[in-house]
This record gives sequence, structure tokens and C-alpha cells, in this order.
Amino acid sequence: MPADALLIERPTAAVMRLTLNQPQSFNALSADLMTQLLAALNAADSDEAVRVVVIAAKGKAFCAGHDLKQMMADNALALHRALFAQCSRLMLRITAIAVPVIAVVDGMATAAGCQLVAQCDLAIASDQARFAVSGVNLGLFCATPAVALSRNLPRKAAFEMLVTGEFVDAHTAMKQGLVNRVVATGELEAELSTLCAQIMSKPRETVAMGKALFYQQLEMGAAPAYQLAGETMACNMMHASAQEGVAAFVEKRPPNWGGLT
Repeated sequence: MPADALLIERPTAAVMRLTLNQPQSFNALSADLMTQLLAALNAADSDEAVRVVVIAAKGKAFCAGHDLKQMMADNALALHRALFAQCSRLMLRITAIAVPVIAVVDGMATAAGCQLVAQCDLAIASDQARFAVSGVNLGLFCATPAVALSRNLPRKAAFEMLVTGEFVDAHTAMKQGLVNRVVATGELEAELSTLCAQIMSKPRETVAMGKALFYQQLEMGAAPAYQLAGETMACNMMHASAQEGVAAFVEKRPPNWGGLT
């Protein structure tokens, strides 16, 4: 794999942009590319200056899923198990890191590529984007993408995508909850900048605490979820950022989070 298969850029100190850069293979998720993505996510998580991670792509496709040529080159059960375990580690890391991860999709996202979009905390798509979990068309049910998809879409909508393999357009994807915003291709970067600015205007520790709580409580029943959420809010209230934010609200002024540690 070329060294520039994943472009890592810092358009600002607070934004890490990860760009899939293998348009000739429709940015397929090879084992090497997943390794690079995981390493970049780990780096972002350990860098306190990073407030947002963006995952984008070069070419006509955001990501066409797993690299099927690589998978068929050595068709062994142990290797397939290792590959899907690696993919699961990557997907789980997206939700585990402290900062929001935003997918920016301008083109098709299929199979594990659609999974990648679903796994990101937020997603912006162009009106040219299309989404499918099309493994079933090859006799391979998209089982791992189903995990992320079923946690984003209504159950019947997710299952229909999984058993038909049909594409849905960007506006349908937004209505069903797969993406947050749809704009024209030429407006993608401006929309991304707006969303990043909205996130970065909030205290990093508050967003990090909230993100962790959000995913933990999803896997709980209502009573333990409320217990965890209440404890999280109580601890959050002890943070300097919350003290300043509440004081600013009471005093009818903008909060000044800049000098807080």
C-alpha cells in the first residue's frame, strides 16, 4: 500500500482530517488502510489540541467496503476472522475516542464503507452520495455493517437495506438517520466548517464526557441509564467549564471558556 493511502492533515490545530486516498480501488478498506486509520484515531485521541476528527475520501467513492481481492487472495477462515476482528476494533475506536468523528461523504458508500459512515458520530453527505450494504448481492450478508446500521436506522429500514442490497440516496439516508445533513457538493466544506465550529465552541471535556455517556447508556436499560446519566451530570457540574457556563447564563453574558484548565 502506498504511504499516502491515508492522508492526515491538520487544516487547523483543532481539526484532524483523515482522507482515504485510494480512488483507483474505490477506497476499499484493506488491512493496511484499517491499520493506518486506527493509528490516526489513536493519535487524535492522545492530542488534547484535537477537537474534531473528519473522515473524508478522494475520488468517486467514499468507500466501497472491504478489499475483496485481498480477501480472496488467501481464502482462509482464520484470516477472515482476523480481518473482521480488526474492522470491529476500528469501528469501536471511532466511538471510544473523546472527540466527535464526522464522516464527509461525496459519492457512494457501500458495505463496510456504509458501516464506516454509520459508525461515525456525525455524517454530512452531498446530494450525490449513495449508500448500500450490498454484500447480499454477492451471497455475503453484511453482518458486521448490520451492527452499525441497526443502531442508526429504524429496524425495518436497516433490514430492508441488508436483504435487498439496494442503494438509498442521500436525502433518504438523512430521513432514516444515517446522515445528519445533506447539501450540494460545492457546499460540503462550508457545511463541515459550520458543524466543526459549533462543536469546537463547546468545552472539550464536556463533549468528551457527553460522548462517552451517550454510547454507554444506549446499551443499558432505562433505569441504569438514568443512574449513569445522573452521576455523569453531577460530576460534570463540578467541572470549571460547567461552573463558568452556568454562571454566564445566570449573569446573562457569553461564557469565557478560553482560560479554563
